[in-house]
Amino acid sequence: MKDARDIIIAPIISENSMEQMEEANTYTFKVAKNSNKVEIRNAVEEIFKVKVINVNTMNVRGKKRRLGFHEGKKPDWKKALVTLAEDDEIEIYEGL
Repeated sequence: MKDARDIIIAPIISENSMEQMEEANTYTFKVAKNSNKVEIRNAVEEIFKVKVINVNTMNVRGKKRRLGFHEGKKPDWKKALVTLAEDDEIEIYEGL
């Protein structure tokens, strides 16, 4: 069984994610590529002690980057949008 801290990698803090947090109580996380919605739901509930209503995931392609003649690619990653119950909130986003 995977550890919850291995599934949730980092919160994503952007203008769009902050708007979703205020309007729809939806939080955005960078998660492990091989995790599924059930694992993400259980990990968020275990780490933050909240009730998860819905989980949406998306695979994000890494962008191509160039430096002169050399061309590279940033790694692909997975994003999860987690909707919480109305009375729940996650404290790491407070004060931002």
